[in-house]
Amino acid sequence: MAFTDLGDVRLFHTDDGSGDTTLLLVHGLGSDSHEWVHHIPSLARQYRVIAVDVRGHGHSSAPESGNTPPQMADDLALLCAALGVESCVAIGHSMGGQIVSHLAVEYPSLIKALVTVDPGYGFAGARARNLPAIIERMREDTLAVCLRNDEWTYSAATPEWLREWHRRRIIATPPHVLLQAFEAMFDGPDALGLRPNTEEYLSRRTCPVLTFWFDPVQAAWEASLFKDPHSKAVAWEGSGHRLHEERPGEFLAVVTNWLRRLS
Repeated sequence: MAFTDLGDVRLFHTDDGSGDTTLLLVHGLGSDSHEWVHHIPSLARQYRVIAVDVRGHGHSSAPESGNTPPQMADDLALLCAALGVESCVAIGHSMGGQIVSHLAVEYPSLIKALVTVDPGYGFAGARARNLPAIIERMREDTLAVCLRNDEWTYSAATPEWLREWHRRRIIATPPHVLLQAFEAMFDGPDALGLRPNTEEYLSRRTCPVLTFWFDPVQAAWEASLFKDPHSKAVAWEGSGHRLHEERPGEFLAVVTNWLRRLS
């Protein structure tokens, strides 16, 4: 384990395994790199695996400003350079899906493939229309609204331990980080979480993409944006938002099989 000082932020990360391919694991909002504990041991038998707490989360420092997905992506590009990583496969869940997509667009030589897990982009319809009101309520009581908003992420099959684990992670995240990150994801003319912003930006990803969704409509929508013929969209109906934690064995099998076909 290690901490790397990048100037205005100090990032915690672990670095396990070895191999010709490096995997960069990026968690979601109000979480941390413990999100990947079910996956790291298996992945590290085949790959070098770097799992990081993004700024404001987990054991990393929490600056007063700049806690946004684009800045988090810039941090990770600097971290990769500091660790001697010239190219990697980036795997991101939820907000992490935004972060790794920023990496793919802004640092294309660094990212040779992406895996996004129920990513936090492409919101449309009623979900998109409800976001301004959620943001306003977050400005009044960030933590309470985040905990209430987290309820939609679960299905009837989600185990109780997973619900409690993430409740505790949200409580442990500084409220100003939660608010800044959520606003950057879903508010403003360039917010990647909203269509059509998402479509314009994701069309600039030229690398292979493997995406997982619990909503088959969202999976089909993202598949229409793929540029590389090796890209693939997977829909697991009945799963919750954290499907990689609910079904870690299946998730690992799909990801590693896809990576083998790429190589």
